[in-house]
Amino acid sequence: MLAASLVSPAALAAGDGYGGQAEWAQRYDADPRLTVSRSTTPILSTQTVAATEAAIQQMQDIVARGGWPMVPAGQQLKLGSNSPAVSILRRRLMISGDIGQDAGASPIFDSYVEAAVRRFQARHGVNATGVVAQQTFVAMNVPAEARMRQLETNLIRLRSFSRDLGNRYVTANIPAASVETVENGYVVTHHIAGVGKIDRQSPVMQTKAIQINFNPFWTVPASVIRKDLIPKMQADPNYLTANHIRVYNKDGMELAPEQINWNSLDAMNYKFRQDIGGDFNSLGVVRIDIANPYGVYMHDTPAKGIFGDDFRFVSSGCIRLQNVRDYVAWLLKETPGWDRDHIDEVIRSGERVDVRITPAVPVYWVYVTAWAAPDGLIQFRDDIYQRDGLGLASAVSAPQPTAAATPIPQRQTARSAQPYPVFGEEEN
Repeated sequence: MLAASLVSPAALAAGDGYGGQAEWAQRYDADPRLTVSRSTTPILSTQTVAATEAAIQQMQDIVARGGWPMVPAGQQLKLGSNSPAVSILRRRLMISGDIGQDAGASPIFDSYVEAAVRRFQARHGVNATGVVAQQTFVAMNVPAEARMRQLETNLIRLRSFSRDLGNRYVTANIPAASVETVENGYVVTHHIAGVGKIDRQSPVMQTKAIQINFNPFWTVPASVIRKDLIPKMQADPNYLTANHIRVYNKDGMELAPEQINWNSLDAMNYKFRQDIGGDFNSLGVVRIDIANPYGVYMHDTPAKGIFGDDFRFVSSGCIRLQNVRDYVAWLLKETPGWDRDHIDEVIRSGERVDVRITPAVPVYWVYVTAWAAPDGLIQFRDDIYQRDGLGLASAVSAPQPTAAATPIPQRQTARSAQPYPVFGEEEN
C-alpha cells in the first residue's frame, strides 16, 4: 500500500546523509515488492472507486506534509550515476511510496533505485526503462497537489460508471491508450492500443460491439481524402499504387489515378478503397464494428511498432489493438462456431468474411487519467486532450490525436502528423 511507505520530507531531511555512510552499505539489489503487475480489477468498478477515494486521502496527507521535492532535470540519471540529484530522487520516490523508507540518501543510483524508477514509470504510462530521462522528469515533477486534484477529478468520472455495466464488457481508456475485456467482475485480457490524435480525438461513448469483419477492405473517409490523400498524391503521384488503393467513380467503375485533378478537390467526388492484405491494409486483418454516429471502430494494424511507443495518440479517432486475435476470440466466445482455431483459419484464408457478435458486447470508451487499484497502486496518465482542467504538462511529445465521441467539449490542438510506413495508419 502507498500509505505504508509514506515519509514526511522533514523526517527525511533529519535522517543520515550519505556522508555518514559507506558506499558498500547501500542496498544494490532490487526489492521484489517494487514490481508492478497488471491488475485484474476493472478500471470501471466499485473497487476502483473505493481505492481511488483512499488514494485521495493519502495524497492529501502528502500535500499536508509539504509534498515532494523537484528532481533536478539537468542530466539523465541511470544505473551507476553518482550525483546529488540521485539523493533528491530517492527522497521523491520515498514520499510517493515507490521505494522503501530505508532507501537512504546516497547519491549513487543503484539497482534498488532503478527498480523504484521502473515502478514509478509503470504507474505513469512511461516505458519502464529504469532510466530517468525527459519523460520521467516531467511526470516526476508534477506537484503533489496537482496529482491530488487529478485524482479528485477522475473520481467523479469513475463514480459515474459504478453501476452494473454487464457481465461481459469492454473498456477502452483513451488517455492510457489501453483496452481491457471484463468478465464476471475480472479483467480477462489487456490490450495496448493506439488512439486518436489531439486534433482528431477518440470519442467518449457507450456503445456495443456488433460485428467482426475479417480481412476487410478499407474505404478512405472523406476527411482523410481531403486532409491526407490529396496532399500525398500531390507530393508523390505513385502513392495510391504503392499503397494498393484503387479509385472508383459513382458507377463503380475503376479509374486510373492520373484521371483525377490532384491540384483541386476533384478527388472528393470518388471512392478510394484499399485492397485486402494484412501486410499493407490499414485495418490489418480484422475490423470490429461498434455502433456509433462518429464513424469510428476498433481494428488491427500492420504497423505493430506503435505498441512499443509511449506516445500512442496517432489515429483519427479509431482504436487499434495489440493482440487483436485474442480480443476477437473473447468477443466471439459466446457466438456458436467461432473458436480461436476457426478465427485463425478465416484470417489465413484471406477471404472477406463478416460475422455478427451474438450477443452484442457492451463497449465503453472512457477518459480516465488517474485511478487506484485495491492493492494501493496509484496510476496517472497524461491529460492528453486537456480535459482535466489542470493544465498539466505532458510527459510525452510526438504527433497528435483524433476525432469525436459522446457530446463532450473538446479542446483541439493541431499538430503535424508523423509519417508512418502504411497509408491510413495515421488516419484510423
